[in-house]
Order: sequence, then structure tokens, then C-alpha cells
Amino acid sequence: MIGKSNVIVFFSSEYLNYEDGKFSKSRGVGVFGTDAQDTGIPSDVWRFYLASIRPETSDSSFSWTELGTRNNSELLNNLGNFCHRSLSFCANSYKGKVPDLELTQADYELIALVNREVIAYVQHMEKGRLREALRHVLSVSRLGNQHMQSQQPWVLLKGSDDDKKRGGTAIGLCCQLVALLCALLSPYLPETVRKLREQLNLKQEALRINPENPSLLQYLPSGHVIGKPEPLFAKIEAEVLDKLRAKYAGTQSERASKENGTAPGSVAELEEAVKQQGEKVRQLKASTKDKTVWQPEVAKLLELKKQLEAAQKQAAQTQAAQKQSAQTQGDVSSLEKAVAEQADKVRQLKASTKDKTVWQPEVNKLLDLKKQLSAAQSAPAVTQSASANSADLSALEKELAEQADKVRKLKASTKDKSVWQPEVNKLLAIKKQLADLQINK
Repeated sequence: MIGKSNVIVFFSSEYLNYEDGKFSKSRGVGVFGTDAQDTGIPSDVWRFYLASIRPETSDSSFSWTELGTRNNSELLNNLGNFCHRSLSFCANSYKGKVPDLELTQADYELIALVNREVIAYVQHMEKGRLREALRHVLSVSRLGNQHMQSQQPWVLLKGSDDDKKRGGTAIGLCCQLVALLCALLSPYLPETVRKLREQLNLKQEALRINPENPSLLQYLPSGHVIGKPEPLFAKIEAEVLDKLRAKYAGTQSERASKENGTAPGSVAELEEAVKQQGEKVRQLKASTKDKTVWQPEVAKLLELKKQLEAAQKQAAQTQAAQKQSAQTQGDVSSLEKAVAEQADKVRQLKASTKDKTVWQPEVNKLLDLKKQLSAAQSAPAVTQSASANSADLSALEKELAEQADKVRKLKASTKDKSVWQPEVNKLLAIKKQLADLQINK
């Protein structure tokens, strides 16, 4: 029929998860269009990251940490750094005019390696493997960076006439690679490509890839005047990602409750929320065997239990600090009263439920109070410095556990060592700090 065509190829993918759970549009779990816009992170960074983790052959997970790592290592340090350096050398050393190319054996070898990546790029694009195709784009940029480092045009330009010609060839060839990258990135980063075309001073129709013979072309004739080079990407700080992770935790309704100040926060409120959510899960499981129906509510229950445990620990630490002060002053009677009250609370909890996760934190709190009472009765007051040292030790242990979990997730999501190695180094540094503190203690 005129005006219609049959579907030739149909592409599909697996599931994209969110951090430790699943995206859920109905429950508002995850980051969606308007949320992404509100983060202030450029749209091309979102496009790049989502394409780089596209679940083409197996499920993958969105991670705020990995988003920042990929932006900083792959977009900023690899792709953006190469483009900006190449064009800046051309602008500063040749007044923006692309120098003549007198190719050497090393240059032809580079072109052969680049052409291999371009061929693979086209093959993957034709099969709908966008993630794999993007990997070959980054390989082209990586080859360009390696070539620039090996040729060192900034040194050659200060040498003999032959050295200056080699330096000009290195800069010119790198500029040609920037133009190639601009063409390869067109399906992924439209805004970045627009900026890069302006810096190259090229029209869109000049940047083409021939699918019949995919290879590096001379996009920039000798003497072509480029525009003004500008950085393409910016670093995303870890603090920004931590804030965004906290901001978009839980469901949209829970986030709205937090903004309105109605989210459960105290131990009593969280205990009630856990109780209500537990009942909801039981009712759902009794009504259906479909795991997809009640699993999100189970995840919510587990999250509430985590919040409850954290709140109980915080309350315990607060009360322990207060009791520590009383101990320092030799107020044994206050500790005796606290032990009695806590023991009564434990008895009531054990009588009301068999769920150990509910009353075990309170038992731990009781045991801690008994230790404090024993110390106050038989030993001099604990010094303020010892208390501070204990607090530092506890904080480092918590940070170590969180960092270890972050490393495990990154290693599970990618085999690229450059992505997770910085986090491993950070983990090792925390371990050293903890060991030093334990020795001093």
C-alpha cells in the first residue's frame, strides 16, 4: 500500500532497575522526565548515561554514583578533554586554521585503528545495539588522546622545521577526529553535537558517515578556520549526587510527605508505619500469588524497617550520650532509673510481638545502659576524649560499610576498571583511617 511500509527489524531490551529496587511509574519509584529536568544535570549527560547502561542483553541498574563516574571519566576526561585540547591547539598555534597533513606511518596506523572502530559502530547501530555502538565512539576518542600524548605536538612545535610539520600534522589529524566524533555522536548527544559543530565551523550536512564504506574522512580541508573552542562538559561533584540520591529516595508520595514535613521520622511514628505496612503486605499476599503485585510493597516495608532501625540507633546514641554525661558526673541513680525504664519497655515489646527485629534494638539499648551503669558504679568517669574517639570509630565503620556496598554495586554493573577503581581507592583509604583509629584507641 502506498505511503506505508512493513516493519523490517523490531528491537527490544531487558529491564532497567533503579538503585536497589525497580522503577515503578505507578508508585513513583525512580527518576522520571520532570525529575531529570529538575536535577540541573544537562540533558545530554542523561542521554549518554542511559545509552551507556541500556539493558540490551540483560537487566541493568540506574545508579547515581555511576552516573557521576561516567560523566567525569568518560564524558569530561576522555571525550570532552580530547575535543577541547585538539581545537585549542589549532586555535592557539595556528590562529584557528587547520594545518596541512603530512601523514607518517604512525598516523596511518592510527587511521586504521579508527576505521576499525567506525566499522564496528555502524554494524552495531544497524543491529540496534546502541550501547555497544557508543562504546566504539569512546574508543575513537581514547585513540585520539593516546595519539596526542605520544606525538606531543606542544613539544614538536618548539623544535626544528620538520618537528613543526609533524606537530601540525598531529594537531590537524586530531581535529579531523573531533569532526568524526561529532558525526558519530549525532544520534546520542544532539545539544553537544550542535555546540561542537559551531566550534568546528561546519554545517550538519558536512558531517556524514558512509554506511557502505564507514571510515575517517577529511571533514576539515587544510586552511579551514574553526570557531572558538569551549569546554563541552562539567564535573558533577559527589556531594551533588548524594543530595540527589537522598532527594529521590522512596516513592513520589513519600518524597512529597517529606517536603510537607509529614514523613514518619520518630521511632514511634516509624514503628506505627512498619506495623501498618506489614499488615498491608499480609493482605496482598493473601489475595494474590502474583509477586509483581505485592513485591513493591514488600520493598517499601523493608525500607521502613531500615529507617526504623536507623532511627532506633540514632535515638539510642542520643540517649547514650545523655547517659554518658550523667555517668561523667557520677549520677548513678539516673542510670539505674534508665535501666529500669528500658527493662520495662523491653518486657512490654516482647509481650506484644514475637518479631525479634522489633524488640532486639531495645534489648541492645538495655544492655548498653547496664554496661554504663556498671562502669559508673565501679570506675572513674569516662573522659570526653574517649567518648569522641568512640563516636569517630562508629562513624568510620558506617562509612566503610557504605563505601564497600557502593564498590560492590559498581563492579556488578560494569567491567570497566576506570569506572570503579576510584571508589576502590576511596574504600582502601577509609580502611586505613579506621585501622589507625583502632590502634590509637
